[in-house]
Amino acid sequence: MASKIVIVGAVNGRIDLLFEKLAKLQTKNAFSFAIIVGDLFADPLTASSEDGTVVSSILEGKLSVPLPTYFTIGNHTFPQRIQEHLDQNHGELCTNLFYLGKRSTTKTSEGIRIVALGGSLDPNVTAGLSKDKYLPFHTEGDVKSLHGANTADILITTDWPTSVREGSKIPFPDQSEEPLAEQFIAHLCASLKPKYHFSASPHFFYEREPFFHQPSGDQTDIKPVTRFISLASFDNPTKQKWLYAFSLDPKASPPLTLPNGTTVSPFAQNSKKRRLPTQDDSYSRFSHNDGYQGHSKRPRQPPPSPSECFFCLSNPNIATHLITSIATDTYLTIAKGPLSTTSTFPTLNCPAHVLIIPLSHSPTFESMELGTRKNTYKEMQRYRSALQSMVSRESKLDLGAVTWEVSRSGGIHVHWQFLPVPSHLVKKGLVEAAFNVEAENEKYPPFKTKDIGDGSKEKSDYFRVWIWEAQDIESNEAMKDTEHGDKNSFLKPATKETSLVLPITANFRFDLQFGRRVMAKLLQLPGRFDWKACTQTQAAESNDSETFKKLFKKYDFSLEE
Repeated sequence: MASKIVIVGAVNGRIDLLFEKLAKLQTKNAFSFAIIVGDLFADPLTASSEDGTVVSSILEGKLSVPLPTYFTIGNHTFPQRIQEHLDQNHGELCTNLFYLGKRSTTKTSEGIRIVALGGSLDPNVTAGLSKDKYLPFHTEGDVKSLHGANTADILITTDWPTSVREGSKIPFPDQSEEPLAEQFIAHLCASLKPKYHFSASPHFFYEREPFFHQPSGDQTDIKPVTRFISLASFDNPTKQKWLYAFSLDPKASPPLTLPNGTTVSPFAQNSKKRRLPTQDDSYSRFSHNDGYQGHSKRPRQPPPSPSECFFCLSNPNIATHLITSIATDTYLTIAKGPLSTTSTFPTLNCPAHVLIIPLSHSPTFESMELGTRKNTYKEMQRYRSALQSMVSRESKLDLGAVTWEVSRSGGIHVHWQFLPVPSHLVKKGLVEAAFNVEAENEKYPPFKTKDIGDGSKEKSDYFRVWIWEAQDIESNEAMKDTEHGDKNSFLKPATKETSLVLPITANFRFDLQFGRRVMAKLLQLPGRFDWKACTQTQAAESNDSETFKKLFKKYDFSLEE
């Protein structure tokens, strides 16, 4: 069923006047919700006493908001009192007025997926996620994280996408300066293929011709269409259009016939980067309650969306202090409640229990689109190889590594867990024996030694573990290159690896903590079976994260790309 939606340009503090006008429109149109693009509040540096009065009326519950309304950050930060209120009320400013967050993926009760990216690109931050929820800047990592949403009905950005006017015949307003534009936003729009992409242009209205994206996957006849629209500021003196109303059915298929005037995507030729992708008890380990998704009025329904999944970077609740590296399709994070401790592997000086996580919000590799699956699996293997090189070299060959994966079609977000292990346990076959014995004790099917690649051809769910050791590399010239940070040399040393696969079927109940439990017994850490019993303070987590990043820096290929 189609929902009627209204989008409004930057309000700049004239909030009471806006909702007076929307109240009249709502009586006649019965919109499902509204979205404000650009700044809701006046610039705190130039705000008047009248602006302060409006803020007070909001905080005192005196402002009447006639319909559910969403907003994000624009070009200015919020007033301090507003920031404090949002922190205390999980993003709900007052009845019907909700903060989407600086970067977020939200699914409304009507089933409409909104992806929002507030602020402009921060030139002073080259990697990672922005940590301040209210500064009007985002990072490249923020944009990358939103690719994990995979799709969007509505994309909201403060800045324009680079090249959006390319191939368009729509004249640009005379004497108007084109708003700030970002290549990363162009990549994001090309990746998500939203039905509508809204932005703000303070002094004019601009609506480009619709443009279509190339088909993907098996849907060779379907070309998703995007409409890019930039709204002028609310109640502007030149009477430029500041409001846009439309109907949207999130379940409707892309049109088989393109609308008149539709052009090819302006990003098709200019985008050189490939499309970025975008359990049960285990994924909640990354929860850190400093974000906002509590405003949803719909019942929570499984599976979690990217904004609710604690493996998705677009989730505003994600604990960013645990993240140690972000590449193109995947990222690394240290584990919350790690199995190992700082003293488990003294040569590393940190637990080094690491998760390798795809940006794509997918339960298995098989469920990803073919191109995404290939790129993601390749990059995860690249991270695994770099981690293995790190532990073996930093320990002078005293450590090997174990990496395990639980792949379930009913899961949430596929990932790998990486853990160092003493090399002598690998050489003696004790690691492999530990997994086999524990499976036998649990009456699981026997492990099979085989390489299944990305696992997409497996006929059932599965548990997989790689057991790895570096063999004698003392004489290898690559060993000398380590001090000089030659990352290409890390793949040269001779290695030995075993891949074990256990099929998971409906005939038995599989323990998702099986891999951790086996390794806890093998490393003689019986009190650390459960990650919840191993949680640390945020200060301790941050210290482990920083120690790991310094250790991994010369092995981290993402820093060079």
